[in-house]
Amino acid sequence: MNCVKAAGGKFSFQMERDERRLLFQVLRAYPLIPIAHHRLSKSEEIREDQQLLEESLAAQRKENKKQVRALLTARSGFHANKRGWRWSLTAAQIEWLLQVLNDVRIGAWLAIGSPDGQMETIAIFNEKTAPYFWAMEVSGHFQAVLLKAIDCGVSPKLE
Repeated sequence: MNCVKAAGGKFSFQMERDERRLLFQVLRAYPLIPIAHHRLSKSEEIREDQQLLEESLAAQRKENKKQVRALLTARSGFHANKRGWRWSLTAAQIEWLLQVLNDVRIGAWLAIGSPDGQMETIAIFNEKTAPYFWAMEVSGHFQAVLLKAIDCGVSPKLE
């Protein structure tokens, strides 16, 4: 996936057919971060505040899931061409997509035990954790492309 046009807060990406399929697969994994992972404090004194945080996160997650479903079913902004797909996004849509992809990436990292070192990663790679490694890497790839597009937003052609 490459950003081929960026102007006026709108971005156009060219992606191959398989890339779109991978994007949709990784988005179907949303959400992966357990709500309980988000803690205000380890102290029991702020239980009510923690409950408010969890309720807010649940509401945000519900809205994000609705938007992900809409993207996956309506295929919004995708236009087929001879090279695959052209996908148009606004800066706000990119920001939202980055948040969703970040949830998948961090959630996958948590699911495999939050590995820090390469040796630890090799030791925990198995049949059960492989889908999480895959989700972590694929979401990271799409995040990098989107961040590069935002950073290069003034360039008319980025191929």
